[in-house]
Amino acid sequence: MNREQISRIAHADHPIKSPLNDDSVRRLLERGIPRGDERVLDLGCGGGEWLLRALAAHPRLHAEGVDVSEDALTQAREAASDLGVQERLVLHHQDAADFASPHPFDLVLCVGSTHAFGGLLPTLAATRKHLAPGGRVLIGDGFWESTPSPEAVEMLGDFADLPTTLDRVVADGWTPVHGHVSTRQELDDYEWAWTGSLASWALDNPDHPDSSQALATATTHRSEWLRAYRGVWGFVNLVLRQTSG
Repeated sequence: MNREQISRIAHADHPIKSPLNDDSVRRLLERGIPRGDERVLDLGCGGGEWLLRALAAHPRLHAEGVDVSEDALTQAREAASDLGVQERLVLHHQDAADFASPHPFDLVLCVGSTHAFGGLLPTLAATRKHLAPGGRVLIGDGFWESTPSPEAVEMLGDFADLPTTLDRVVADGWTPVHGHVSTRQELDDYEWAWTGSLASWALDNPDHPDSSQALATATTHRSEWLRAYRGVWGFVNLVLRQTSG
């Protein structure tokens, strides 16, 4: 079982692949889509959940998504068809870092996929290339709520604390116009859903050749979360506009 298969099963009960509840997602999209007729791009869209919600809420909106996973894009196409929004959604199967478009976008999203660009600031540099004048960026990334252990850094990566994260964003030429820090409930709900969905699949499919691997992965992930980074790692979403230009 590869990482993509594990992720698909683990997110079965939490399709937004970040520690956000439905109300938080809705409010962030409202802040990023003030008119309702915007052109929206998601870099690293996965199954397209953010775009599908935006399209369903705004019948004049058009959206494009980019992802390296053909399976995830297939899921997005099927879901778009079920919702009746497929004619307003274009999906691109390629590396988000290599994506180029002939037209700019009013909102560029990258939530939980900054690793594809090498971190927060390189991701913002990539979004700038696609942004229309006066447009907005919705970006989600991690930060340290308290001093992490070396083990936690090795697991999750090299983040800053929240004030330093915002300082870096502002120094890079951006102004936050809205933000949301995931609550303890959102962070815990996400981890319980991830480990619980994967463990349940393993228990429901005991004869599957990947069952034992799935259960072991869920067990290891739960232990890492509870012992290494619960209460230490946080997640912030920012709606940004360019300070100048």
